[in-house]
Amino acid sequence: MSGSYERINYALRPAKCIERKMLCEAFRRLSDFRLVESYRYVGFGSPYFSDFNLFHKELNICAMNSIEHDTENTERFLFNRPFKCIEINFGESNEILPQLPWGDICTLTWLDYDGALNNSVLEDIKHITANSAPGSLIIISVNAHPYQYKELPTERLDTLREYVGVEKVPANVAPGDLNSWGLAKISRRIVQNEIDETLTDRNAIRPSGQKILYRQLFNFHYSDGAKMLTVGGILYDEGQLPKLESCAFGSLPFIKNNEEPYLIEVPNLTLREIRQLNAQLPTANLEELDAPGVPKRDIERYAQVYRYFPTFTEADI
Repeated sequence: MSGSYERINYALRPAKCIERKMLCEAFRRLSDFRLVESYRYVGFGSPYFSDFNLFHKELNICAMNSIEHDTENTERFLFNRPFKCIEINFGESNEILPQLPWGDICTLTWLDYDGALNNSVLEDIKHITANSAPGSLIIISVNAHPYQYKELPTERLDTLREYVGVEKVPANVAPGDLNSWGLAKISRRIVQNEIDETLTDRNAIRPSGQKILYRQLFNFHYSDGAKMLTVGGILYDEGQLPKLESCAFGSLPFIKNNEEPYLIEVPNLTLREIRQLNAQLPTANLEELDAPGVPKRDIERYAQVYRYFPTFTEADI
């Protein structure tokens, strides 16, 4: 079985690269819960292991599990593993996640799917939500490009119901709601509902004062070709609310606690234009920024993400 990594170099997608660096900055804030390097990271490495590279180098996370469903190319994955602290688990995520130890292990789980939201993804979300320790993060990325679902809006709604189940699609969703970024918005609602329902079941046997809560932190929309959604947040128990507030996630401009997305837009700039703009940043007055011939809209887009902007002249070694 071939993987999407054979068509796409995941290390060279600019919007994804920006998102990855933003997540890394947010992870640093978790020190009020526990040392960030004591967290475990669970994700889908692919042969590039881009997120594993970043999180190990920047956060010193050493407990790492990469789930790889392509069992026909195990040798290639093992060869490309950048650090020996990465344990590669071959198989489908539905099979591997229940095999991992959970208990009181605080985990950063980022399941970065290349396909659309479906029942299998919801099963993974349910398992992670039901088993992750308080202080853990759950992050899900799915393809939210509406045209993968069919051309006609009515057909798209039927396909969505087929993928996730009729009962999972909010009753007030109309066919026209799935145009443009509409599928991403509906997918976020479905993910949120799955987390809420799972926590209701989990909390049924927990005493008052120790209920597990969820706060959304991430709601990224971006496109490196296809429209993508990344949504996620933190699990915490009621007694950890002061720790959560001390993390000050809200001071990061890309943190989104509701349905409003953070749209990552990547301008096409030359290296010289980037250097010109960097020399003027940071600034509170974007109107003062100038690069000859560069549209103002692109300048504004760059100013929003310049700290996370990819430098593809660098190589992971």
